[in-house]
Amino acid sequence: MSTQQERVFENWDSLKGKILERWSQLSEDELLDVEGHLDQLVSLIQQKTGEARQQIKRIINDLNEEYGGALAEAKRAARDYASQANEAVHDAADRVRERARERYEQANDVVRRRPAETVAIAFGTGLLVGLVIGLIARSK
Repeated sequence: MSTQQERVFENWDSLKGKILERWSQLSEDELLDVEGHLDQLVSLIQQKTGEARQQIKRIINDLNEEYGGALAEAKRAARDYASQANEAVHDAADRVRERARERYEQANDVVRRRPAETVAIAFGTGLLVGLVIGLIARSK
């Protein structure tokens, strides 16, 4: 399969509309019959219009390039955006991980320096949470 035929096949759904605009003598059913086959498409157009094969191929190539170039640019922009978003997410995750590690080390440091106070604070916090939960459960 030639490179041009591969490109026509790749962009066929988009190109089909452009071909129907350019050669209104064609029907959608006829295009479905030749779908993706460049030589058959050129022969069909030549039969319907009497235009020269080389001219038809050039016009199809121009239509394909016009649409394919815009499509390729959109794909490239989407890929770039996704890559940038992926990098931003990874950078944010790294920062969160680093902050969590720092906070864990700080908490661990406090527990080592003041074990009795830490146990008393944890006990008091647990007692307070338990009382709040008990009051909420009783009120229902």
